[in-house]
Amino acid sequence: MKTPTPPPFPVLHTERLLLRELTPADAEPLYAIHSDHEAMRWFGSDPLTQPQQAFRLIEIFAEWRRAPAPGTRWALVRREDQLLVGTCGLFRWNPNWRNCVVGYELGRAAWGQGLMTEAMRAVLEYGFEVMQVNRIQAEIHPDNLPSIRLVEKLGFALEGVHREQAFWANAYHDLACYSLLQRDWRALQR
Repeated sequence: MKTPTPPPFPVLHTERLLLRELTPADAEPLYAIHSDHEAMRWFGSDPLTQPQQAFRLIEIFAEWRRAPAPGTRWALVRREDQLLVGTCGLFRWNPNWRNCVVGYELGRAAWGQGLMTEAMRAVLEYGFEVMQVNRIQAEIHPDNLPSIRLVEKLGFALEGVHREQAFWANAYHDLACYSLLQRDWRALQR
C-alpha cells in the first residue's frame, strides 16, 4: 500500500518572519543553533556534536508530515536578511481528539526580540484554524523561565507537572504541562 503524499507545506507569514519548510540549505544555521549548549539547554535532547546531524534533524522534521501522529516544523526565517533564527512546530497531532503539542527553539542571537512570540501567534492560529485542534499543549522544564513567560503571555494555563517525563543530558527531567484551548485563544484575540 502506497503512503499518501502530505499536502503542500503550509508557509506562514508574520510582520518580521517567514515560516517555511526546512531545507538542506538550512543545515549550517540549524547546526549553529542546535550545537549551542546554552540555546539547547531546555530543548529536550542533547546538543548536536557533528554538522551532519543537522541534515538528519531536517529529515526527521520532514518525516513528521508523514508520521502516524503527524506534525509540522517550520523554519523561522527573518524577512530582512533571510537568516534562519530558529524553528517552531506542532506535532503529536491527534485529529480524533483534536489536540497536539507545540515545540520551539530560537538561536541565542535572536533572543529578547519578540520573534518567537510573533511566530507562535501564527503557528497557534494555524493549529486552531486549519488543523481544527481544540487543545495545544506545551511541555516545559520548570526552570525554563523565558519559555514559561512566553506561553503564559500567549494564554496557556499551567495544568501540572509530569514527573521525570523527559531524559536528556544523562538525567530525567520533570516537565510542566501547559495548555491552550481554542475558546481561550479566541477570547484573547477579541
